Amino acid sequence: MAVASLSDVVVTTGSFPLLSGVNLTLESATTYVITGPNGAGKTSLLRLLAGLEVPSRGRGTVLGFDICSTERRELRRYVGWLGHETSFYPDLSPTENLLFAARTTGADVDLIPSALERVGLTHRAKVSLKLLSAGQQRRLSLAWLLVRRPQLWLLDEPFASLDDEGRDLTSQLIKAAQSSGATVVLTSHGALPAETNATSIVIVGGRIVESAT
Repeated sequence: MAVASLSDVVVTTGSFPLLSGVNLTLESATTYVITGPNGAGKTSLLRLLAGLEVPSRGRGTVLGFDICSTERRELRRYVGWLGHETSFYPDLSPTENLLFAARTTGADVDLIPSALERVGLTHRAKVSLKLLSAGQQRRLSLAWLLVRRPQLWLLDEPFASLDDEGRDLTSQLIKAAQSSGATVVLTSHGALPAETNATSIVIVGGRIVESAT
């Protein structure tokens, strides 16, 4: 079953095209990696799939929502986003941040302790976020995905700022998400861990030039 279907989608900022005529189909329970040079449109494609970019032309659905209409706002509740910047509060601890996010979105708060343990943050669960390293903050973002359990994971450079242990953990979580039926779409500038079995999507100049889909 198709999780996302894009047809001739164009996204612009001013008169500059971020994405130009994108055609793409994403299937369920599959991991995709978007590669390409800097400025190619990798993050813009993720933002489009998250309902954060407004197409100026074309058609598209993600998780059954029309991303060319106001439905894209509803879509945001069903996707998990991991970007370069954290959306958590620096003065709150990992536990407090996850409790706040879960209560705001209706996620299961009972999953928080196991999620923190899974990403190796139990020992830092009550420390202010601002005292955590960049890698630990990335781990907290992964913990939130485990609590939220989205159908679609959108990960912008998920292996950045992580040591080898963190990269292995992220790869394991991606594999587990796929095994549970979720679709994972990530961007990468470099090589992925060997165990990350992903279908490649190559984007250049806002256009997909190669895709196994």
